[in-house]
Amino acid sequence: MLNDERHRRGLMMMIVAPSGVGKTSLTRRLVADHSDLHLSVSATTRAPRPGEHEGRDYHFVDPQTFEAMVADDAFLEWAEVYEHRYGSPKEPIMAALERGESTLFDIDYQGAMKIRAHAPRDAVTVYVLPPSIAEMSRRLHARSQDSEETIRMRLSRAKSEVAQWEDFDYVILNDDFDRAYAELAHIYHAERLRSSRNLWVNGVVERLIDEAS
Repeated sequence: MLNDERHRRGLMMMIVAPSGVGKTSLTRRLVADHSDLHLSVSATTRAPRPGEHEGRDYHFVDPQTFEAMVADDAFLEWAEVYEHRYGSPKEPIMAALERGESTLFDIDYQGAMKIRAHAPRDAVTVYVLPPSIAEMSRRLHARSQDSEETIRMRLSRAKSEVAQWEDFDYVILNDDFDRAYAELAHIYHAERLRSSRNLWVNGVVERLIDEAS
């Protein structure tokens, strides 16, 4: 957290992309390179995949627990995706914004639009395009995590999702990872400097005016 003189309000940065585009690699690197940025840990009703850990990748809950959280208005957004529910816990994210810390979301289109509608001044949306549908298919098959039917569903959904690029603040083409990451980092740095988030500016300006009087 920055000191009071240079205190900024955090932001919510949402990265949306079809499966197999590389958004997980992009988000993990951005978080690793910025100490004031933390990855949102969603709650989900699906089972852990190989290598996933409770509290790091997701909060794995049963459907009854998830339903109780929905009833308590505990999510910024939640949705059902591929027969499983996902939700972004509200309280820790909003508290982080007040502390000047930012939250990064690896999220789907529906979730990103819900969060932006809930908190438009805090939200920044980025869509990551694949170099080709063929490359997406190759990556999905290579990671061997989904059935052939699920892969077909993901590819079909991607074709409709990419047409929604105009709904986003920024669009990145991930045909070269290093270049795509550099563009994503530039977006984050610029949004952190947005005047509306720099809560210290008004006090400094008032002091400068007093000094000039």
